[in-house]
Amino acid sequence: MIGKLYLIPTTLGETEPLEVMPLSVKKVVEEIDYYIVENEKSARRFIKKISPKKSQPSLQLMLLDKYAEEIETAKYLDVCKEGINVGLLSEAGVPAIADPGASIVKLAHENNIRVIPLVGPSSIIMAMMSSGMNGQNFAFNGYLPIDKSDRKKAIKDLEKLSKDKNQSQIFIETPYRNEKMFADLKAALTPTTNLCIAADITLPTEYIKTMTVKDWKHQQPDLHKKPAIFIIHK
Repeated sequence: MIGKLYLIPTTLGETEPLEVMPLSVKKVVEEIDYYIVENEKSARRFIKKISPKKSQPSLQLMLLDKYAEEIETAKYLDVCKEGINVGLLSEAGVPAIADPGASIVKLAHENNIRVIPLVGPSSIIMAMMSSGMNGQNFAFNGYLPIDKSDRKKAIKDLEKLSKDKNQSQIFIETPYRNEKMFADLKAALTPTTNLCIAADITLPTEYIKTMTVKDWKHQQPDLHKKPAIFIIHK
């Protein structure tokens, strides 16, 4: 039999794993010893937290970070030919969504390896759920440009796209630049555009709020170094 590729979600912060994901994740982690991960240290910490009795020396971890060579990662699923199951472990949230794991999932399909996604927290989906915006038509845009003029243009373009298509526009920012992003959004968007900010999702400090840009001008939430999702809808 050919092994399977399990897409294993992780927590979005220091939350207890079983508070935000089902027992099925714990069961799979207990059964798998081969993992594809972004960071070995954090992966081992998560595995130990969700399965304290699991033998750490038995773990085989394959790195999928920015230094990983394609010629190397192309072999990561070779063990599946021996009937061994592999877990693709996200650094935060679910694999392959705003995450480099998509290349491994593609590789699995090309090699007729069954892909099994497991339920877990996705900050993008949870923010969309909580925004009150159009959940029937939305788009995730990743990171916006860093250059100020390019970013302003991108924000205006997304606002126009939202209005033309009645489509919620989702994007993210590096946590230490969140407050700069918030200031740019207030400056570039029209006063009647709706803006949702969802930060620290599933954590005790969770903050989710949707208001018009006009109303946001009187607010200053603490977003410094907090993982955040931004959504706009015109």
